[in-house]
Amino acid sequence: MRQHITAIAAILFSTLIFLMGNGLLGTLTPVRGHLAGFSELAIGIIGSAYYGGFVLGCYAGPRLLRRIGHIRTFSVAAGIAATSTLLQPMAVDVTAWILARVLFGFAAAGLFMAIESWLNDRATNETRGFVFSSYMAVNYGGLVIGQGFFVTGAPESFELFNLAAIFYAACLIPVALTRLPQPSPPSELRMRPLRIFKIAPVGVAGCAAVGFANGAVWTLAPLYAQNHGLKHGLLALFMIVFTLGGALMQVPAGRLSDRTDRRVLIAAICLGAAVLGVALARFGGRGPATALILMALLGAVVLPLYGLSVAHANDRLPRADFIEASATLLLINALAAVIGPTFAAFVMALAGTEALFLVTASTHMALALFTIVRIRMKEPPPGETREPFAPLPQQASPAALELDPRGPEAA
Repeated sequence: MRQHITAIAAILFSTLIFLMGNGLLGTLTPVRGHLAGFSELAIGIIGSAYYGGFVLGCYAGPRLLRRIGHIRTFSVAAGIAATSTLLQPMAVDVTAWILARVLFGFAAAGLFMAIESWLNDRATNETRGFVFSSYMAVNYGGLVIGQGFFVTGAPESFELFNLAAIFYAACLIPVALTRLPQPSPPSELRMRPLRIFKIAPVGVAGCAAVGFANGAVWTLAPLYAQNHGLKHGLLALFMIVFTLGGALMQVPAGRLSDRTDRRVLIAAICLGAAVLGVALARFGGRGPATALILMALLGAVVLPLYGLSVAHANDRLPRADFIEASATLLLINALAAVIGPTFAAFVMALAGTEALFLVTASTHMALALFTIVRIRMKEPPPGETREPFAPLPQQASPAALELDPRGPEAA
């Protein structure tokens, strides 16, 4: 096991540093925009711009990897990420920030794709589960550490943007020093969303709902925290408990779903998420402790939902279609995330920041009702065709899907 850790340590360390920047910048951007007087709608559009750039990067990434290789692609993407981050405090303007976040989303997709295809190349069928679980731990750990760095500087100054840019520059160092051979570039993936929807409508609807709701939360929850008196350290903690709640519940939720019809668990989770959303909108302003507890519970129920939706879809599809289906679901998730922040911000502008969680509650309730209808219409897949659950990073490129231990034959 030690040799497996050594083989991928440099790549995982670069991933950790990059995601520390993401955790910091994801919290900092809406807070700084709010302090600069940006409207809720403008901040929502800035959040949507990131996801739009990410979708573009998922299409362009394989071409870059084939043309210039993994190290050069990683270097170019890290350079764009650092440059776009430094642009934000230099030009505190809505249009400039939209452009910066499109560029950053494009760069993030390229970075994820280079990292994930590299990890997949180093994994064997025997070690794939270990590599995948290590990558998931680094994903959540990097975000939490980065969110914690929010307390180290004033959001209205250059300091925190500079720190995030330092992370994006520093993530180049472990990769540049590694002597690992560059892997073959990822192949083009065929996307057939209508086919997958006909076979597993709950899986497709779940991925769309998660992208729509979670994209809004990641973008706009810091504004909710600001407007409810959570300043600096408490604001960072508000986002940290959301991330940690989801990280801690990934495996328990997955193990439970392996023993029952996943749709039942998806419906139950969505009902719980709807209740928690209403509770945050109604009671989140009563004090920091109430807001933090409710936010941790919300993260615990909503963050495993993406993995559950993908697992349900794959239960109904041939194993050979695993990567194609998962890549299609990832694209659906990302496209929904483009819409979610802008729509939620529009509602917040009309009804106040509490409306963010009313939007997410409505989304989860709609998915719960749709899932219940599907349960009554169609039997669950037979046990022998069901795949074991594996947690999935929602912020990842299609290259991560080949790491999943459920699909090594297809990879």
